[in-house]
Amino acid sequence: MTIDQMIDALVQREGGYVDDPADGGGPTRYGITQAKARQHGYTGDMRVLPLATAREIYWQDFVVVPGIDLLAKRSPRLAAEALDTGVNMGAPQGVMMLQMALNALNNQGADWPDLARVDGNFGAKSDFALAGCQKRRANERWEDVLLCAVNAQQGARYLDIIARKPSQERFGWGWFLNRVLEAA
Repeated sequence: MTIDQMIDALVQREGGYVDDPADGGGPTRYGITQAKARQHGYTGDMRVLPLATAREIYWQDFVVVPGIDLLAKRSPRLAAEALDTGVNMGAPQGVMMLQMALNALNNQGADWPDLARVDGNFGAKSDFALAGCQKRRANERWEDVLLCAVNAQQGARYLDIIARKPSQERFGWGWFLNRVLEAA
């Protein structure tokens, strides 16, 4: 899957214009919040945010900044998950969850090195750790295990959000159906 295909899937999943009062993101179109669009200089009505503008925002803030483009070279599946998680929870979150999984599953650094910084930036050190995982666990469904670890963290975060803010419970089923289960 290419990054363009990942973005197409996001646009499809996020849908058109939404302005749900219970959603703290406010008015959105294609999953791009009004605040994010304004950061990129868009001043128009969110109901008519151009798809090309949304795609450019996805590319700049959710692909380039957290390093999804580098991650996609090693694992398009993990890149698609990190991108989707980042769009839903904040750009660095998907990569941070992957970094935490790499640290937690590396046999105390014996199988591949710990990442000293879990910072949401998939750079050379994260790629080196993922390459180590890929090599060490090549015959053990390494991508499936890491996807499961990322999704477990994502699910736990959704449950925490709902526990802290019960008004968000109305979104819980969809979060699990479309975000956690979809990638499982």
